[in-house]
Amino acid sequence: MSVKKYKFGSPIETEAVVEDIPLTPGAPGVGTVELGEHFRMEIPLPPGTAVYGLGEALGGIDKRGGFYVSYNVDEDYHRDGADRLYGSHNFLLLGFPAPVGLFFDSPGRVEFDVGFTREDTLAVTALYPDLYLYVLEGESLLDVTREFRRIIGRSWIPPKWAMGFGQSRFGYVTREDFLEVARGYRESGIPLDSIYMDIDYMEGYRDFTVDGERIPDFPGFVSEMRELGIHLVPIIDAAVKRDEGYSLCDEGLRGGYFCTGEDGEPFETASWPGVTYLPDFLNPEVRRWFGDKYKYLIESGVSGFWNDMNEPAVFYTREGMEGLRRVMEKFLGGGGDGMEIFSLFEALGGLGGAASYPLFYHNMGGRRVNHDRVHNLYGFNMLRAASESFERLAPGRRLLIFSRSSYIGAHRYGGIWTGDNNSRWEDLELNIRMMPSLNMCGFLFSGADIGGFRENASRELLLRWLAFGVFTPLMRDHTASGTRRQECYAFGDTSDFAHVIGVRYALLPYLYSELVKAALSGDMYFRPLAFDYPSDPLAREREDQLMLGEGLMVTPVHRPNVTGRNVYLPEDMLFIKFTPSGLYRETMGRGWHYIDVLPNEVPLFLRQNCLLPIAKPAQSVAEIDENDLQIVAWLTRPADYTMYRDDGETRDIMRPEHFITLHSEP
Repeated sequence: MSVKKYKFGSPIETEAVVEDIPLTPGAPGVGTVELGEHFRMEIPLPPGTAVYGLGEALGGIDKRGGFYVSYNVDEDYHRDGADRLYGSHNFLLLGFPAPVGLFFDSPGRVEFDVGFTREDTLAVTALYPDLYLYVLEGESLLDVTREFRRIIGRSWIPPKWAMGFGQSRFGYVTREDFLEVARGYRESGIPLDSIYMDIDYMEGYRDFTVDGERIPDFPGFVSEMRELGIHLVPIIDAAVKRDEGYSLCDEGLRGGYFCTGEDGEPFETASWPGVTYLPDFLNPEVRRWFGDKYKYLIESGVSGFWNDMNEPAVFYTREGMEGLRRVMEKFLGGGGDGMEIFSLFEALGGLGGAASYPLFYHNMGGRRVNHDRVHNLYGFNMLRAASESFERLAPGRRLLIFSRSSYIGAHRYGGIWTGDNNSRWEDLELNIRMMPSLNMCGFLFSGADIGGFRENASRELLLRWLAFGVFTPLMRDHTASGTRRQECYAFGDTSDFAHVIGVRYALLPYLYSELVKAALSGDMYFRPLAFDYPSDPLAREREDQLMLGEGLMVTPVHRPNVTGRNVYLPEDMLFIKFTPSGLYRETMGRGWHYIDVLPNEVPLFLRQNCLLPIAKPAQSVAEIDENDLQIVAWLTRPADYTMYRDDGETRDIMRPEHFITLHSEP
């Protein structure tokens, strides 16, 4: 393996890379670099060269032919035409004759033209010409990925209960709302481990508060839910409400903990609470201050959180509103011509969002830095603030924490979900394709809003999405206020949902084991088929089949009104299907096959001489009996499987007794 580090200009120290790598003199041996007002690198793309990576990005697993932007944004329509999402993960893996990995460590805007303008050229343009470039070379795609994972540090490992099924909705408001969901699942016999609390649990959308009228005696309520086997997972947003007498606001103002405007005063933005301030998470002192505020919720019994609105999402600023006012006055006064309406549209687009990012500043080690230069680090450092505080507030325990916005390096502090998607079959397919790309960048604990956040999911779509969600480390059904109820018991007969989600719990000992081992070894949990079968061109083209862990291939159905799908087997495998009537098994040879898969069935394939341990049904992770496992395999010789098993929450994860050998004979 070879890792080379090149420096251009005066880069921001992002802390994405933890390995101390000396600078390499001269120019990179890959492509050509142009420096000026911007950084631009062009790399030839020979015909047939695949390009992987970019983590949370639209498009296929092979990114060739697309145009992508690293510039975190609150983007709720994940479809063609959008070029960016909530995370920025500037790692590319090129399948040259000798694989090459490229990490552009620049926290500002970076554009990736992957054969979009010219199909024979990869062009990378960074808005600011100050960055580190890491070039990694190795024998295989998987080797280069492992080396990249090594230099960026070990992936965060969740508590085991967090891999149970979770239910969420923007619209649960009162204590009774949450109890209704808990009872709905328990009475339906559908497994459930967590219910997520969106912003309505707060008092006026103020972080680290609980509305005492809607949810009286919050610690008692948390305890009551735990007696039902359910963890409550509250949301924490990035922005702090401007409100005299609100302790978080008052302390932030006294301490100088908020981002500032051009005039040096705390910069005012707006989001759910109304007018807000943005904590300066790039300042270690601010991270410690904000992180310590999780204390009340943790002492109330909460053991998991999700961070949101941390791109940061800005609805509007005073500057944006003033610009809109000027255009409106001219428009309503009859000034201008028929083109004036377009000026109005532009003014509306400038109310907040990306238009606000050049308007405020951070304090980085006493140096005043414009937010636009470090934009993609904001959510990363909010996540870091929470994760580091947990080491102080809950020593020895793993708490759940995941984020909407991220950058390379955030994977060391928590997981991510892929944001506000839609109840569409295309979004299910995007979920499938995005998982291995996130794994390449270190994000193992990840998943999408199952069923879709916006719009209305059909029963069939939710079942098919759950059948894929069985395998994603984060398995959460989440939807928006105003959509149809998306709890699994809201779709009539619940037996199909109980069965499909029950498969998650049957496989959870294996899935948790593979996730932890992937984190410890720097390996991938999900992989494209091309990583395991690099010489098979048909395997490379399959983007809706994924390798998982040591021995599985996942083949989800992602089209409506079908009773199965075509699959390509790069080698002989055992077809396994979890049906309501039992486990179906069939050996299949290399090549193309059509498999029958009903919406209430979960398909997968198992490699020869690999062991798959399966647990008996359970209603929660705590009820899984890992001492009573069925071993499924297609053996031509004796085989072993190293299974990771711990108490599910200890931080001391490397004890020898956590690694157990399972053995099976043909």
